[in-house]
Amino acid sequence: MAVLPDADRMEVWAQMMRETSRSGEPLAVLKADLRAAVNALDGFLNTNAAAINSAIPLPARTALTTPQKARLLMFVIEQRYVKGA
Repeated sequence: MAVLPDADRMEVWAQMMRETSRSGEPLAVLKADLRAAVNALDGFLNTNAAAINSAIPLPARTALTTPQKARLLMFVIEQRYVKGA
C-alpha cells in the first residue's frame, strides 16, 4: 500500500486539530509542524507495514483482514498511549 494521498493526510491533520480543540487540550506545535508529523508517521507506517504484519503471530496474521489488523493496531495504540497518557 502506498502512502496516503495528500487529501487524506490533510484530513488526518484537520481531525487532530479538531479533536484537540474540542477537548481543550493544548497543541504546542505550529500547524506546519503538525502536518509534517502526519506525513512522517504515514511514511513510517508505509515503510514498516511488513514488519508490523510480521509482528502479528500466526494464525491471526493470516486469519485477520487488513482492516481488522489496522483496527487492532489502533486499539493497542489508543490503550497504550492515549488512555495511558
